[in-house]
Amino acid sequence: MAQPRVTVTTQAGVSVLGVDDGKVNAVNHDLLDELEPALEQAQAQSRAIVLAGRPGVFSGGFDLGVVGPGGPRAEALVERGGRLVARLYSSPVPVVAACTGHAVALGAVLLMAADLRVGAAGEASIGLNEVAIGIGVPASLVALARERLASRYVTEAVLLARLWTPEQAVEVGFLDEVVPAEKVTQRALAHARDLAGRLQPDAYQATARALRSATAGQLASLAFPRPQ
Repeated sequence: MAQPRVTVTTQAGVSVLGVDDGKVNAVNHDLLDELEPALEQAQAQSRAIVLAGRPGVFSGGFDLGVVGPGGPRAEALVERGGRLVARLYSSPVPVVAACTGHAVALGAVLLMAADLRVGAAGEASIGLNEVAIGIGVPASLVALARERLASRYVTEAVLLARLWTPEQAVEVGFLDEVVPAEKVTQRALAHARDLAGRLQPDAYQATARALRSATAGQLASLAFPRPQ
């Protein structure tokens, strides 16, 4: 029997969703088959969520073995990825990302969708590399980048496909803080517990809708632009 790619642990109103495919946490249909219901359950039962990667890798983005060839299966995967990002960004409870290492392409988008982002110190690469690998960035992701990244870095991040170290990614806006790798999930959990105890759920939900609903709606129908 295959090992689960997604594990869920819940304690004192905080759920930790751990993603570990044993490789680079590439987002494909198999991973989403586990992550989607886990996130739905956590949002229904918890007051805050931690989304954590595996040691050294948060997520390498979409599985290029699926997206690269194109066709209906690739389009369906992109749509599901968009819905996942939208669900995180419009979450009814706070989401804290434990960025355990590399976070590129969709991996970096997931960071932008979280309320708080704790990164692991080290040599990891973080950023949107789509243009560098021949993929256009859709307007919905541009809108998300404008909302979450420091304005002076948006062009460099989205159009010029620059990647940053975790320490640099704090200034850019992909991360909020960096801690030693062995403490990243623990620190993210501490933030989640604080948010769960300090924020009123109804007020959080109403304010999140006011702040994010327009962009979340665009993300829910994600599709990458085709070359002209």
